[in-house]
Amino acid sequence: MDLNLIRKIVDQVPEYDSFLTVDELDESTWQLANEYPDVVEVFEAGRSRKGHPILCSKIGDGEKNALCFALPHPNEPIGAMMIEYLSRALAENEGFRKATGYTWYFMKCVDPDGTRLNEKWFKGPFNVYNYTKNFFRPGSIEQVEWTFPIEYKNLKFNDPMPETEAIMKVIRETKPEFLYSLHNAGFGGAYWYITHEFEDIYDELREAALRQGVSLHLGEPESPAVEEFSPSIYRMLGIEEEYDYLERFTDVNPAEHIDCGTSSNGYASQYNDCVTILTELPYFFDKKIEDLSESDMTRREAILKNIEFSVKHYTAMDQLLEQIRPYLTKGNPFPLLVEQMIENSQSSAQAKKKWSEQEEFARKATVSEVFDNLVVARFYNGLSIGLVMRTAEFEMEKLKEQGDYDKEVMEKLANVQKEASRRLKENSDWLEENMDYEVIPIQKLVKIQVECGLIVANRKLKG
Repeated sequence: MDLNLIRKIVDQVPEYDSFLTVDELDESTWQLANEYPDVVEVFEAGRSRKGHPILCSKIGDGEKNALCFALPHPNEPIGAMMIEYLSRALAENEGFRKATGYTWYFMKCVDPDGTRLNEKWFKGPFNVYNYTKNFFRPGSIEQVEWTFPIEYKNLKFNDPMPETEAIMKVIRETKPEFLYSLHNAGFGGAYWYITHEFEDIYDELREAALRQGVSLHLGEPESPAVEEFSPSIYRMLGIEEEYDYLERFTDVNPAEHIDCGTSSNGYASQYNDCVTILTELPYFFDKKIEDLSESDMTRREAILKNIEFSVKHYTAMDQLLEQIRPYLTKGNPFPLLVEQMIENSQSSAQAKKKWSEQEEFARKATVSEVFDNLVVARFYNGLSIGLVMRTAEFEMEKLKEQGDYDKEVMEKLANVQKEASRRLKENSDWLEENMDYEVIPIQKLVKIQVECGLIVANRKLKG
């Protein structure tokens, strides 16, 4: 499979005006199997915690196995659209299917329960306010991607969720040579995580984004724990790296601080030399994220300002939640991630501050690094405001369903909902005023993920 064939397939990606819901993804999976019964096989890999089937389709008969799964984080639906296109392209095009050299396994939605809680923004309008208002992401302990079993130093985790077990089952049975865990970012530029140092394809990966007019992410890395292979391309991150980072830069016990497992690539690597890639792409983009010109502050100063704002922000979230914590019920999914961020805010600040004391942080920061620390960080911190607002709304709806409820409790919930709503609007307005962002068309994002996946899958076959 040469680059010309890959790009021919990429060029045929259609336009999409919205993201598909859980039910729409399931329906299209079965529809493809009905259209191509001799090529596509669908089976149930497992069920979600609420009992929703997690479907997996098998396409092709290549010697090697490839597994692609989407929505391991339920606020990241770009990958589901990538599978929507690639699975059909493989089913329809026998020449392309055979040229890949793989038998393909596709799981379009591995967290259906969480994905449903994001569906209100899937159809637009696509802007910072609507995304933040309707955003949902669980805490690490309930994230499909981060609950794979792990034993590392003093960390032991072996409590995978049913959704994670569905992926584990497919991995055990297929032992994939290529694994595509489909994630995406919210704001910034394109960047990648990969398990293997394939230096000969780094330019091809970057070019896949640049050809679609999507710039590279040249600000701060997503986590200080990552190792950079090449600009915008990082070594795959597992919980081991996070453990070592905490061990080095804080005085906390990482095993007590980390309440989750590791990621899918760690599990897959137990079975063979599996190559895993993540292609991280944003919904929103501002050209400042690629501006490498020198700013008027050091990188350390930018990071310290970031720390100061984040600590202040999560203190405010803590104060808001404190007003209603006695009234939160076990089934409320919305506060978990915020509580985790609040709990970790001090140790995270300590680690980041110590990390920034290294000599390399004394240089002048680039405009992209300042923008990432002072503006993009406000976008990501703002997502917790929406979660606090939805936390209160969830309990208010439950009380209304009961009919006879404590009016004082309802008033406290309503006050927090109102204050969170005000803060959300204020933060979104600030971002609109301080950013010049554009919404990237879904078609472009799908094209990039398709091309990058095929480039890496093809490179794996070459050895």
